[in-house]
Amino acid sequence: MADESTQSIVVDAPAARIMAVISDFPAYPEWAGAVKSTTVVSTAADGRAEQVDFVLDAGVFKDEYTLAYTWSDDGLSVEWELVKGRMQRAQNGRYLLAERDGRTEVTYTLSVQLAVPMIGLFRRKAEKMIMDIALKELKRRAEQD
Repeated sequence: MADESTQSIVVDAPAARIMAVISDFPAYPEWAGAVKSTTVVSTAADGRAEQVDFVLDAGVFKDEYTLAYTWSDDGLSVEWELVKGRMQRAQNGRYLLAERDGRTEVTYTLSVQLAVPMIGLFRRKAEKMIMDIALKELKRRAEQD
């Protein structure tokens, strides 16, 4: 991914639990504040989502878009790319999980290109803010029981 932002967080949960949260797209509106709705468009033979439609409302940024997912066989990473969107020209992302003593480091990498021009510095700041919120919400969801 060219011109991307990366951020990590440590979660007090095993990787399998975190990946279960990441892959449960119908539940996103329950815990991901900006996600208003999700629809799994297609699934692979193993039942994991291949394409998902999102409706996002993050205040000043609202969008409807579709992402295509590629899941690793080891259950420790997932990558996605934009299929179509209204406000985005491109989006590439990845969650990479690394277990350490019952805890898991989650690394989130994101690159977004909006349909409207935006100075690179502001775009990277927005990406970092999106990742910070997403990682904190993911951590809270994965650690609750």
